[in-house]
Amino acid sequence: MVGKLLMIWLVLLVNNNFAWGEEKYGVVINPSKLEMFVDELPDMPRIKAFDFVDGFPVPNSLRVGMFHKKWNFHRDLPPTQVFAYGTSKEHATVPGPTIEALHGISTHIKWTNHLPSKHILPWDPTIPTAIPHTRNGGIPTVVHLHGGIDEPESDGNSMSWFTSDFKERGPSWTKKTYRYHNAQHPGTLWYHDHAMGLTRVNLLAGLIGAYVIRDPHVELPLGLPYDREFDRPLVVFDRSFYTDGSIFMNLTGNNPSIHPQWQPEYFGDTIVVNGKAWPRMTVRRRKYRFRIINASNARFFKFFFDNGLGFVLVGSDSAYNEKPVKMNDLLLAPSEIADVVVDFSKSKSDSVILSNDAAYPYPSGDPVNEANSKVMKFIIKAGHELETSRIPRKLVKYPSADLSSASVTRYISLYEYTSDTDEPTHLYINGKSYESPATETPKVGSTEIWNVINLTEDNHPLHIHLGLFVALDQTELVDVDEFKECMSKTNDAILDHEDNAMMRPLKFTY
Repeated sequence: MVGKLLMIWLVLLVNNNFAWGEEKYGVVINPSKLEMFVDELPDMPRIKAFDFVDGFPVPNSLRVGMFHKKWNFHRDLPPTQVFAYGTSKEHATVPGPTIEALHGISTHIKWTNHLPSKHILPWDPTIPTAIPHTRNGGIPTVVHLHGGIDEPESDGNSMSWFTSDFKERGPSWTKKTYRYHNAQHPGTLWYHDHAMGLTRVNLLAGLIGAYVIRDPHVELPLGLPYDREFDRPLVVFDRSFYTDGSIFMNLTGNNPSIHPQWQPEYFGDTIVVNGKAWPRMTVRRRKYRFRIINASNARFFKFFFDNGLGFVLVGSDSAYNEKPVKMNDLLLAPSEIADVVVDFSKSKSDSVILSNDAAYPYPSGDPVNEANSKVMKFIIKAGHELETSRIPRKLVKYPSADLSSASVTRYISLYEYTSDTDEPTHLYINGKSYESPATETPKVGSTEIWNVINLTEDNHPLHIHLGLFVALDQTELVDVDEFKECMSKTNDAILDHEDNAMMRPLKFTY
């Protein structure tokens, strides 16, 4: 698949001393043993990333830690060991607290690492990995605000990792407190761990959370649901569990002689929303806004309601759409965000199930089963009510893409290398490792056209740090074998791929 992508604007701007997690040889629980829709959907704690002085908003400083604790994913599942974000261990949650920022008001966050010396999940030191120099030196972490447009020092570069109490730090580490300018358009972002080679396991362990930038001057006139009761983030991901409640992750890689543990994708049969497996939510017969974040490692979701109720898409990833789009189903890749409005007054039933029918891997993998085809249940109260929220005909207008101003056209190829047994070994962008010097070096303020060529067997999302782009076109690729032959001679958002080198540096020049 070829996607022609236009960046409308750019931001100005092994040693084995790291201890392995304890191996588990327990029994993986059959998801059918866990009754669906028995746990209430949590509304994660919310932290204001700004303060008020004399009635005016001012920057705020926060301290958010990463903690090892136990979390209840389901009524009938024993507590699970997790890594969780929070202002304290007691208040840490999976996903972490929703951080609410205000457009134009900076936020300062000191991210602190309180994790133990041993990981709770298996990891693979044969892929490029952040490894401390000292034995039992701790678990490397670093936080990336996904969709944020900020200074590079606060971006959460994968080599800017640090261990507990900042005792050890990666080669790109610069400072303890990150600054988020919140100068971009209002929208939904999410924060997550981004340590080199450990992103997939640290996220599986629970290091994820929502981040919302609000701009009342822009948003309130739109009339969309805006207050806490009717404007809810939904962080969706998949997991599998052992019968003792611990998270299941395969201990053996698909190429164990090369990578003992790494697998190209992780799929779990239990679907989790806001930290609960197949939860339920009681709603009123009115409009609700849901900021849906796909925090899965590799699973695509194709959401739909089982009674025919539809969605109105008002935002994609970190920004509003220009116009609302009515949809009967909604495809969401890993790390993608959909901001939707659902009008439950139009439901002809008293309950509805949010369902999924995306094959895994998408689009040509296994069909969904009874467990992973269900996401959550909405119980709809009787009686219609008068509401003031609405869906406007237009949302936020952006500058039109001007192809004539593009200074450079680039070709970005995604390719999966395999062993003699045709099993994936590593994944590169343009045939180059992450450590290779930057080859994408756009000038600050320039406009470029990027042709992204996906030569892997799966659909692949693409994510750029510190900038936004607009997709112009998507075209089926012809002569695929010729492209693959070329690649065999010579920044992905599927986390299992990202960990095994499918990232490239992007360097801005003046």
